[in-house]
Amino acid sequence: MANAAEIRVLSSNAIKEAYLELVPQFEQASGHKVATTWAPTVEIMKRMAAGETYDLVIMAAEGVEKLTQDGKLVAGSRVDLVKSGIGIAVRQGAQKPDVSSSEAVKKALLAAKSIGYSTGPSGVYLVKLFARMGIADAIKHKVKVSTPGVPVGTFVASGEVEIGLQQVSELLPVKGIDYLGPLPADIQHTTTFAGALHSGATQSEAAKALVKLLTAPAAVPVITAKGLEPG
Repeated sequence: MANAAEIRVLSSNAIKEAYLELVPQFEQASGHKVATTWAPTVEIMKRMAAGETYDLVIMAAEGVEKLTQDGKLVAGSRVDLVKSGIGIAVRQGAQKPDVSSSEAVKKALLAAKSIGYSTGPSGVYLVKLFARMGIADAIKHKVKVSTPGVPVGTFVASGEVEIGLQQVSELLPVKGIDYLGPLPADIQHTTTFAGALHSGATQSEAAKALVKLLTAPAAVPVITAKGLEPG
């Protein structure tokens, strides 16, 4: 196609599984190509601070707002794409603790020999949750924080940690774990992941078309199948 563009995207891993299924559909329908760089939140912020340019940036909404205030993203271009809650997993075949209530989760964390979480939005929330539950000091010696970009589930699968917590959408694809379910509603934390145009975008219209596909009704079954909710 004469008007085909290459859209450069910098994205959080939280949306990856649904995105990888939807983007080929977009490429086939539009003729555009999408070049995606995957990075954890801390890395996205570093790349933006270093002056890297993209057409579209996808990350937690709080980060989008911060980067918009900093002039890195175009004001008014934010579109909420998906929502993601936090889930819990253990190694495949291991004994499954009760996680059906906040009290049960508390007991499971205190009983676990080791606990893993990430540096991303879920991990930031969990640190506050553990303090609120009054168990931060009791579990601090057995906590392992995953390296940015490394799924917590991989530590669970390898046996490095007994119980892992991360965005549901990042736990589900990991082989070798048993997903126990989401955190109970009274201690759940939902993160909204949004897309926004980069201030240095050269393919703004094509990027907007990609966002339109990611938020279309036809995308909903894929989004929900990957452990996410429509934004």
